[in-house]
Amino acid sequence: MGPQRPDVTDEDLGMRAFQLRKARATERAVDRIRHSISTDWATLTNEEIEQLEWVLGELWAYAARADWDDLHFGHLAMHDIRRILVFGRELRAHSRNAVDVLDDIAQLIRDKGPSAPRA
Repeated sequence: MGPQRPDVTDEDLGMRAFQLRKARATERAVDRIRHSISTDWATLTNEEIEQLEWVLGELWAYAARADWDDLHFGHLAMHDIRRILVFGRELRAHSRNAVDVLDDIAQLIRDKGPSAPRA
């Protein structure tokens, strides 16, 4: 018998690798956001932070890697985070098409990028 475990399939390993990559990408995005909004971060509840992490994870799973890499989370302000949380509620409630909601979130973040005009 070889070194492979018979109870772990390639599919299981692939799903776990996907979840780990998603968690790392989400953690990096949240760190950039936390740094960007600095003292305002403390105004977010644990539930809101968990919701933000979930939304960013959904966005990571949806977006092409090149598109994700072009999102500049460090340019977001607190009002942008609040808008993302509203989008997250729409996503969880299935009140709009999930693709439309995720596209709106990505566009909001792209609009705040370094080449975007400052509001």
